[in-house]
Amino acid sequence: MVAQCIMRVAANCPTDALYRTMTDSPLPIDTLVRVPCTNAAAALPPLRMAYQRAPLETLLADPTVLGVIGFGAAAPDRHADPRYLRIPLEPVDAPVPYEVWRAGGPVRRGNGGDIAWASDGDYTFATMEIAEAAHGGLAEAARHAYRALGDWIAEAATPHVLRIWNYLDAINSGEGDAERYREFCRGRADGMNGAFAQGFPAATAIGVRDGRRVLRVYWIAARLRGAVLENPRQISAWRYPRQYGPSAPTFARAMLAPTTSAQLFISGTAAIVGHASHHSEDFVAQVDETLANFGSLLDAGGFAPSRHFGAGSTLKIYIRRAEDARLAADLLRARLPAATAFLLLQGDICRRELLVEIDGVQHD
Repeated sequence: MVAQCIMRVAANCPTDALYRTMTDSPLPIDTLVRVPCTNAAAALPPLRMAYQRAPLETLLADPTVLGVIGFGAAAPDRHADPRYLRIPLEPVDAPVPYEVWRAGGPVRRGNGGDIAWASDGDYTFATMEIAEAAHGGLAEAARHAYRALGDWIAEAATPHVLRIWNYLDAINSGEGDAERYREFCRGRADGMNGAFAQGFPAATAIGVRDGRRVLRVYWIAARLRGAVLENPRQISAWRYPRQYGPSAPTFARAMLAPTTSAQLFISGTAAIVGHASHHSEDFVAQVDETLANFGSLLDAGGFAPSRHFGAGSTLKIYIRRAEDARLAADLLRARLPAATAFLLLQGDICRRELLVEIDGVQHD
């Protein structure tokens, strides 16, 4: 075993202080997890996220709603309110809830270029829908989207991106470096162009099956900087070897929000240890490995085991095969505390051998 250095947050500590603890790692390299301490007096109230079954108009009538995500064919395709975006992933259960983000007070909203946004001054929720055909393909569409995001960051009052979700059609189509996920990663990395020099945000990239070839991106940004976390069980995605494509995936495993109480945004997480996929074709083992990775990130974020999942947790579970839906629901109900909120969606994972991916938010 190689001792691995993990930097953790300590409450009410000087802004630049860093505390280190040592833990054993199965990896042959050291992974540095940088977690700058937050001055509690300057911290933000945590965002609230929930899955809600209510009419869209009712949700958008709430002045504190920052953003609403609808899923699947049953959700409205569009709405004039810039706080709404539909993602064409079909949920396993009906009626389908909305993903609803709420701020601490009334929000302003608007549109600028490709970006629709809403903000309460502490946080911004923003979205983009970029047609691939308008930019000559997926790589150029991703490059355009992330350049637009970089330009937005340079002008925003909430410039610290905490979390990004990316949804693209046919993510596994193509062979070798022509696979669409690899093309997306290449365009994303090129488009970032130094915008995240202080650390990549947490992120998800999942494949949809609508055939429309539109890149959909949404993100949460804050007035204060969060703290990047990496997983002691995994090599950082941005350090992946060349076998996974010409441009490594540019995201962090998680982001600790700059909040008065702990709130952790966890990236799309699968059955990967080190950089290798595990348990090919074994759905149950992949779920358990994925939950082990989640637990490792929660530990790194300072959450005691008794605070893993439960009432403070909202998860999205992406499953590749429809036939695994009932097994997934049964497994999660057996493995997780009853109060854990989760939404099961059918979508494609970035590697063809992976059958399940989970992302989520954990808070006190």
